Amino acid sequence: MRPAAWPRERAAARLLHIDPRARTLVDRNVADLPALLTSGDVIVFNDAATLPASFSVSTPRGPAELRLAGPGASSAEWSAVLFGAGDWRRRTEDRAAPASVATGDEIAFEGGLRAHVERVSSLSPRLVELRFDRAGAALWPMLYRAGRPIQYSHLVGPLSLWHVQTPFGARPWAVEMPSAGAGLGPASFAGLRARGVAVTSITHAAGLSATGDAVLDAALPLPERYAIGAPAVALIEHARARRGRIVAVGTSVVRALEGALKQGGGMLRAGLGVTDLRVGPNTRRRIVDGLLTGIHEPGGSHYELQRAFAPDALLAEAHARADALGYLGHEFGDRALVLAA
Repeated sequence: MRPAAWPRERAAARLLHIDPRARTLVDRNVADLPALLTSGDVIVFNDAATLPASFSVSTPRGPAELRLAGPGASSAEWSAVLFGAGDWRRRTEDRAAPASVATGDEIAFEGGLRAHVERVSSLSPRLVELRFDRAGAALWPMLYRAGRPIQYSHLVGPLSLWHVQTPFGARPWAVEMPSAGAGLGPASFAGLRARGVAVTSITHAAGLSATGDAVLDAALPLPERYAIGAPAVALIEHARARRGRIVAVGTSVVRALEGALKQGGGMLRAGLGVTDLRVGPNTRRRIVDGLLTGIHEPGGSHYELQRAFAPDALLAEAHARADALGYLGHEFGDRALVLAA
């Protein structure tokens, strides 16, 4: 499928409505979303802002690109993935492997920021845990000065930070944009509320979509942090009690809600958590009834998650139809709505 080569106006996004019960596919526009939901439903989006998560760094054995993968237990701790020579125009899978690093190595960032390697993953030597030489309010400005957004080779030009924000980004937790929500805006929310659909948010540290390392890519998504507030829990539980549908805007919301419910022993509780839940065709969904997401290629983790909402034959038909109709894929592409209940 042809990828979207540049961010577009929200009104230009198309929407493929996939109905697993009726086994139907309907070509629509994202502006039609409110009409597809009903009073009593709740739509949940990820309000994580996107970080400048790509850095040019120096390691003891040579230069590299470092991409943050997710926050750790403290504000000074982060996981990260290293990349070898090349720039954004070269696909991650075509990049050379970086020079190896070892526990205790110092990594130097532009502007004087430094970090030490706390651990090298047994999964891949490219996946490391870092501790920066500063934390909190002293660290954030340095990250924003030294970093830039993660770039994509299918685009026609380099991205700036404002290109990778959703209209409702808040806490800077995401290393790649929670892109399913990029097509929504004030008009969408007004339309949803006019239909009696409740709108709420959670925060999920959306991680890397690709690393170029086959072993690491097969393990994606990595464990990721989330925060669910008490107002969101109240709205969701109120809707569930009245048989309203819970519709997730993006796969990150599915992982956060289903992961939190599993960790809570069947109860959705407010608070912070980390989910390593991998959602797929064998997952028994217990809280999320529908998913608004991008048009994803078969075989990737995002597509695998969609298989928890619709049968394989219908998803294959949907992908073929979207391709035939000229839908665009990837971060800035068109959308699909799968309502499984």
